[in-house]
Amino acid sequence: MVERAPNEKLRRLFHETEWTLRQFAQQANRVGTERGAPRRYSAQTVWTWLQGAVPREPESRSLIVETLARRLGRALTLADAGFPQPEDSAHKRTGSDVVGDLVELGRVHVDSSRRRVVGVGLFSVALAIPGWSDVIGRAQALQSNPHARIGQAEVDSVREMVTRLKHIDGDFGGQYARPIAATFLVDTVAPYLRASATGHIRKAMLSAAAMTCYLAGWTAVDEGLNGLAQRYYVKGLELAGAADDHMAYCHILRGVSVQAANLGYGVPAARYANAAAEAVPSAEPRLRAFMAGQQAHGYALSRARTEALDSLFETERAMSRATSPASNTPGGYNASTLAYHTAQVRYALGDVKGSVASLREHFKLRDALDSRRSAVIFGGLMAERQLEVGHLDEACGTWSDVLDAYPTLYSGRADDRVRAAVELLAPHRKNATARVTHERARALLAQKSAARPSV
Repeated sequence: MVERAPNEKLRRLFHETEWTLRQFAQQANRVGTERGAPRRYSAQTVWTWLQGAVPREPESRSLIVETLARRLGRALTLADAGFPQPEDSAHKRTGSDVVGDLVELGRVHVDSSRRRVVGVGLFSVALAIPGWSDVIGRAQALQSNPHARIGQAEVDSVREMVTRLKHIDGDFGGQYARPIAATFLVDTVAPYLRASATGHIRKAMLSAAAMTCYLAGWTAVDEGLNGLAQRYYVKGLELAGAADDHMAYCHILRGVSVQAANLGYGVPAARYANAAAEAVPSAEPRLRAFMAGQQAHGYALSRARTEALDSLFETERAMSRATSPASNTPGGYNASTLAYHTAQVRYALGDVKGSVASLREHFKLRDALDSRRSAVIFGGLMAERQLEVGHLDEACGTWSDVLDAYPTLYSGRADDRVRAAVELLAPHRKNATARVTHERARALLAQKSAARPSV
């Protein structure tokens, strides 16, 4: 019988958590349930891991690492926990086959059954996000198809498609745009990356592909497929590095921060936002505001009050110096976005009334760059916070506007805001206005569920 050596790496992480064996097992079981794969780990199971036993299934090892990462607030790898890397290529770090990775991601996106969607849908704080030095120029040379050649026209067509998909996503939601973006990656972008091209065109197409991945990730976030979105974001970061496109890399990394912040993970949100801000290749004021506003939100969620307020002040100062059009800035950062970030910072720091005031300012400042979906989501947030400070009638009025715009949206995040309306208004149904708003929200959710597009 071979005697196992204790897993010292796992032991160190376990001691850092300050959990008991039973608490570790309970938390791992909870993560497993979230993933749709319930576990029945016990204190004895954890003890065997610490003694060197390696769970047979790669998914179990991943679950353990995710549990530890959530507790410790930082990304961890299998190696950090003393576990071997699986042989299955699906669990290897992507990057060795650019086109193959894109096709695999696209097919998961388009062909997923509901069971498979659940498997790729969960956010992981353990995900290792590659730094700029990890991705720049490191992609293997692409195998070219001698029978196909691309030029600037093909690059322009991909960029234009990304722009159009952004509008579809903002106007109708990720549940509409997601399948289109995935199919576009598989059927158009992947073959373009295989085609012959000059060095300049090759890099331009890699950059366009990176931003297509970013968009696909953003649409996946909107549908609630946060794990899949992370995979798209990582692939986008790698493609940006292969293209030597520093700006695309920073834009995508900021998107990773936005995703973490929207899910309430303040520490990783601040870390990703800081990394994006540090790596940004330009000090242009509006671009600086684009980065600093997200830093402020991440810091606020992390309860780092001083840093959050400092970053918010930096955002305001940068916006006061901005002269370039908002449309020239990634994300179209404008005065209404600054007001939204101010609202989020205030709310995270406990100033609910101030948050409502900032959201009102946001709606006064909105322009053509602001999407219909964001109006519904931010309006829902404002109504929830109006109710939180005791303004029931005002909240119902805001929710009424939200419900007017909701029927044509197919967005998981918009659905969440309407569900919140149903839950929060339920205790107030003795009020006639609240009862009408509550019943209307319930009916619209039921209609939306029946009319949801199949993908």
